[in-house]
Parts: sequence; C-alpha cells; structure tokens
Amino acid sequence: MKSLVTGGAGFIGSHIVDLLLAMNHEVIVLDNEYSDNEKFNWNDKVENHKVDICDYDTTRPLYDGVDYVFHTAAEARIGPAIADPTNAVHINTLGTCMVLQCAREAGVQKVMYSSTSSAYGLNEPPNSEDQAEDCLNPYSVSKIAGEKICKMYTDLFELPTVIFRYFNVFGERAPTKGQYAPVIGIFLRQKAAGEQLTIVGDGEQRRDFVYVKDVARANIMAAISNAEPEAYGQVYNVGSGTNLSVNQIASFISDDVTYLPPRVGEARNSLANIEKIHATFGWRPQVSVGEWIEEQVNG
Repeated sequence: MKSLVTGGAGFIGSHIVDLLLAMNHEVIVLDNEYSDNEKFNWNDKVENHKVDICDYDTTRPLYDGVDYVFHTAAEARIGPAIADPTNAVHINTLGTCMVLQCAREAGVQKVMYSSTSSAYGLNEPPNSEDQAEDCLNPYSVSKIAGEKICKMYTDLFELPTVIFRYFNVFGERAPTKGQYAPVIGIFLRQKAAGEQLTIVGDGEQRRDFVYVKDVARANIMAAISNAEPEAYGQVYNVGSGTNLSVNQIASFISDDVTYLPPRVGEARNSLANIEKIHATFGWRPQVSVGEWIEEQVNG
C-alpha cells in the first residue's frame, strides 16, 4: 500500500508515518516546515518533499498511485490565526481543498482529515459530534470550513473522507516552545530547565488530553477499515473521554508554578464523547496522560 502524509514531519504526522512504516506502507511526506517548532521529524525511510500543500502544480503528481492520504498539515496555532486570519484560512481551508482535489484526481481510496475540538467552543461538555459548532477564533473557523469541504467531496465526488476532531494531544515530539505550544510540552521543558511552570489563567480550565500514538492509531484504523459508506464524510471525536485541570497536570510535574493572564478565544472546558469512533472504527485510547507524565518525570 502507498500512503501520503501532509505535515508528515510535524508532531502528529510523524507518528502516523511511523505506524505506516511498521505496516510496510510506502510513504510520501509533504511538509514545508511551516511552524515555529524547534525540530522537524523527517524520516529518512520515506519519500520526503519540502513543499506547500497549496502548490497544485508541484504536489499534484505526488498523489498518483496513493491509496490513503493523511492530512495533518495546518496553521495549528490560535494566536497566529487571530493575528492573521487570512493566512489561517489560506492554509487550513484552501489547503484542505487542494489536498482533496489532488486526491480526487489521483483516485485515492480515502482521505483522513485532522480537525479540532475547538469547533465545540462554549458547548457544554461532554462534547458529542451532534452538538452545534461554536467557533471562537479564526483557527477553528478555518478548520471547520475544511471539515465541510471534506463532507462535500464525499457527498458530491464520492471521495471517502474521515474527519477527526482532536482534543488536547500530548506525547513525544510535541512542540515545547512558544506560548501556544501544548501545555504538557511547555511544562516538561520548564521543569527540565529548573524554571517555574507558567499556567495561563487560574489553571482550573479542564482539558481532555489524548496521547499522540493513540491519535495516530485512530487514523490508521479508519484508513484500513471496511466501514459502511455512510461512515464517511462524518466527524469523529478523538479524545480520552476524561478531563483534567491544568493545575492537576502541573501537579504531576512540579509544585513551583506561576500564573499568567487568561487568553481570549479559548473554551473553558473540553471533554470528548468517544462513543461514535469506537462504534464505527473500534478505536479506544490506550495511554493515560497521568501515566505518561509520570514516566517522563520519573523515568
């Protein structure tokens, strides 16, 4: 089998690449290193292309002969999206349409799209896929527009798509720099440097934390599944089904904390209802955030 991963040198995409290689897939990675990550995870066992997903002429031939596309490339930071909404829309909405059109023209079997739980906004948790969207910032608007384009490509062009709404992803290779990096990565970096942990707001905001290798496994299970046709073009939550406060996460790592002003455009609490993805693709998370952090801190 042959798979293509956009954003395949990034945090989540590189873990999908690892699983595909373990399954003996031929893998193509598209990544233009668009982020402030301190390190990109290029794998020398795959065919790597440093290209922009919006560049049709360059990328279109790379989709030929591909069975599965895993689309993780994105402007994934809320702050920069607020500062420059047009760029977020260009990458997340137009870029997604470009990926889908290339996949359609190449006869790809299935496209897995990485979306976001920020679609739920201020909806009361637990968040289920049938809740109304409540986008609080340009990032979530641009990603949810990508969801709708996926559904349209399924409904109109019969290209099977699977739309994943990730909750707070943690794990190896997570970005650790910049104020919008995932909080666990920031805390572990601060702990290693002997610094105070910086908590935004009062720390009582609760998040559903899901392990990156569980996220990668959800992508693979959906790709190789024999689900009924009506399963495609639909949204699936990818979370743990539990949530913890940021203060609780910090307590696993250090008691030396300081508090920063709250940020605008972010929900107070998130919690995934994961019944739909389990019923459709048989997926459940396997690694808890507390266990993983304990292993990182104590070895």
